[in-house]
Amino acid sequence: MSFLPRHIGPDADDITTMLNAVGVDSLDQLIDRAVPESIRFRDTLDLPAPLDETEALAAIRSIASKNTVMRQMIGQGYFDTVTPAAIRRNILENPGFYTSYTPYQPEISQGRLELLLTFQNAVIDLTGMDVANASLLDESSAVAEAVLMMRRANRKSRSARVIVDSRSLPQTLAILTGRARAAGIELVIADLGADDAAATLASDGDFFGVVVAQIGADGDVFDPTPVIEAAHEVGALATVSTDLLALTTLQSPGSAGADIAVGSAQRFGVPLFYGGPHAAFMATRKGVERSMPGRIVGVSTDSSGAPAYRLALQTREQHIRREKATSNICTAQALLAIVAAAYAVYHGPAKLRELAERLHGLATVFAEGLRERGISIAHERFFDTVTFSVQGKADAILAAAAERGINLRRVDQDTVGVSFGESHTGEDVEDVLAAVSEACNIGENVEPSSDLLDGVPEEWHRTDEYMTHPVFHTHRSETSLMRWLRQLADKDLALDRTMIPLVRAP
Repeated sequence: MSFLPRHIGPDADDITTMLNAVGVDSLDQLIDRAVPESIRFRDTLDLPAPLDETEALAAIRSIASKNTVMRQMIGQGYFDTVTPAAIRRNILENPGFYTSYTPYQPEISQGRLELLLTFQNAVIDLTGMDVANASLLDESSAVAEAVLMMRRANRKSRSARVIVDSRSLPQTLAILTGRARAAGIELVIADLGADDAAATLASDGDFFGVVVAQIGADGDVFDPTPVIEAAHEVGALATVSTDLLALTTLQSPGSAGADIAVGSAQRFGVPLFYGGPHAAFMATRKGVERSMPGRIVGVSTDSSGAPAYRLALQTREQHIRREKATSNICTAQALLAIVAAAYAVYHGPAKLRELAERLHGLATVFAEGLRERGISIAHERFFDTVTFSVQGKADAILAAAAERGINLRRVDQDTVGVSFGESHTGEDVEDVLAAVSEACNIGENVEPSSDLLDGVPEEWHRTDEYMTHPVFHTHRSETSLMRWLRQLADKDLALDRTMIPLVRAP
């Protein structure tokens, strides 16, 4: 059967009714009236014969079969994760969630609002901050939003300079460069992981904020506390870019004194999706939350006095005046934030920490294997990413790994990075080490290292509790999660039930 009747709603009678309503006789006449001649394309499109639905699906499968599925260990803010089947079926493949509209009308959005509030609570607990929004577009633009937020919130500083960690992800630095130029902000890129970074900041003083990476692009873990304290001493604000999964084991940005924490929620069950989309998060301390971009879901009461959820803060929506808005880009990634929230609920704090410790363990075993082969690693402090030096051998290592079905990160011709994700196991460690040995002509008999690595010092370990709300300790079985998600979906109105009424605020 043709796609037309299946996927284009109006039939001939519907079209005639709509044409009569707008006062035209045909779709061609409507286009003639609506589209200026200067931009019309009147030639005939050179297209192949149309396919019916079965033929089209077969053609798409044929094209997809040409892909080579690799094990992804590139990192750079994107990590292999496992989307639980219960979340895939009941959220990503559920029209009750993926066809819903922005939850402006709380009376038809209680399910999604509860999940977004759950996302906020997970972010607040893991970052150690006071307030979180309901997600942002992606990590890089979230960092840019944090810079703009620091400038808005820091009313004491007259400076137009911001200091940004050179250890930040390359895509983050690229976005910041363009955004700062457009906003009239002087962007100063410096290595805030250097030993003298805090002293340099304290002696400089001419900046309204800093952005420091708790985990650098090369995987190095860093205690941001001295940099944050130095920024505060000169009246500046501090943003920490971080990793939600790592925060199950590392001290939180809040405990280090940060004003804002940002990052990506991708590794909480959101597939790589060929690079996007993925939900970002932003959390802040009390006192500056009204400068936050995006939406904040809050708890209120309904007409009968029962608890109810609503958008407590909307700072960039269609009904917000441009001069009052805090952002001019996509406000949220609601569906993917909902996935991340369900992932946090399904696993709970104990399983998330167990996963983080397993990935750190894989990275540690891998780093030990490199040292046993006489290869130096770039950083002694790391979480799940190891960067190492191989003089002129990077391309050979990448080729040997690709033959084994693995993608690694090429930093330059002498440097390679390897990042571990949820799907990886000890077999992946052995395969990458084998690729390194092959490319570097290292024999099988290697000397075991007697000096064990400690990728994260004891004093940087997290000791406080997090994700203590009952929702993070209730739905451990697939059946329980399925029922909970069904209950939430039943509270909403989406296209699986009816057309969605759009009501704009006056």
